[in-house]
Amino acid sequence: MTASPDELEREHTLSTATTRYDELRMRDALASVAGQDPERGSATPLSRDEALEMLALSEVVIRKAGYGRQAMVRAARGAGASWTQIGSALGSSKQAAWEAHTRWIEEQGRQHERTGYEGLGPDDVASARDLAGGPDS
Repeated sequence: MTASPDELEREHTLSTATTRYDELRMRDALASVAGQDPERGSATPLSRDEALEMLALSEVVIRKAGYGRQAMVRAARGAGASWTQIGSALGSSKQAAWEAHTRWIEEQGRQHERTGYEGLGPDDVASARDLAGGPDS
């Protein structure tokens, strides 16, 4: 049985999830090339479980990178960066950066309500909202 992204997320850091994903991706690519050109040698194709693990790991990497991104947005705000500066660093508008961050704050609050321990508790949500301010700050 293949692990879900939720299970793998608890098991891996961003670094270990990326490393395992890259190992599977490389083996899959080598097997594909070897299958097209027998002179290139042989590589074992991924099993169904490994292909599903790679898919689940890709979700873990996306989640963890997204969380890290929002933590860096909070750090930039805490250091006095404007939403214009943050948007520029993210390659987006200040409005899009602010909206993405405020959606993340709200989702973290909902996650805490659902689980009682994950995400941001009510005080942390209020603090994050205060730090975020408005899109023009």
